[in-house]
Amino acid sequence: MKNYTKSGLLAAAICCCLSVNAQKHDSFANFQRYGKDNIALGAPEKKEKRVVLMGNSITDAWPNARPEFFEKNRLIGRGISGQTSYQFVLRFRQDVLDLKPKVVVINYGTNDIALNSGPYDEDKTFGNVLTMVELARYNKMKVILTSCLPAGGFGWRPEVTDAIQKIRHLNARVQAYAKENKIPYVDYFSALVSEDGTCLNPKYAKDNPGVHPNAEGYEVMESLLLPVIEKLR
Repeated sequence: MKNYTKSGLLAAAICCCLSVNAQKHDSFANFQRYGKDNIALGAPEKKEKRVVLMGNSITDAWPNARPEFFEKNRLIGRGISGQTSYQFVLRFRQDVLDLKPKVVVINYGTNDIALNSGPYDEDKTFGNVLTMVELARYNKMKVILTSCLPAGGFGWRPEVTDAIQKIRHLNARVQAYAKENKIPYVDYFSALVSEDGTCLNPKYAKDNPGVHPNAEGYEVMESLLLPVIEKLR
């Protein structure tokens, strides 16, 4: 009886621990954000060619800033503000794979460099990008990789003083990978960077320091992205 009680207590403790960890994972990935929307979408129709945009606040704010772009071109936004590539990987199945798109557009990096999930490790961020690409390709989805946007710094993380250098280095690495693996790569960075090459061009910036594009910035991004989407559909 004594051993049974100990076993029961141990089992209860394990279940409690697993439950707490599951809640932490749910909160970290924010599965709830698009959970109901994903259910409402259901399976794609026979001739439907879905395109999902995965990303952070830059992707998150896009449908509100330019709703006509998403509606006219039948795009599905799955950006979540503040998220890093680590969180993208966790929710990639729910917010991309389970929607069965023909094309997934991946934007990444800003919040990794801004230390939103802890110290920045370029190898791990790059590895997260590769993980998403490999998952998509295994599930017969076409991938578009897009550059991290220019940013001279982050208002919420003033201690990061070398953001633009880290962004350039990560972009170069992902672009080389895309070329080697015949994956379309959309270079937002070159189109949006300031003339002196140090930050997001102020005329395309919604904030200061410039991290998020304004409507004009999104229009520039759309002009680069849409032809690539149409080619893959």
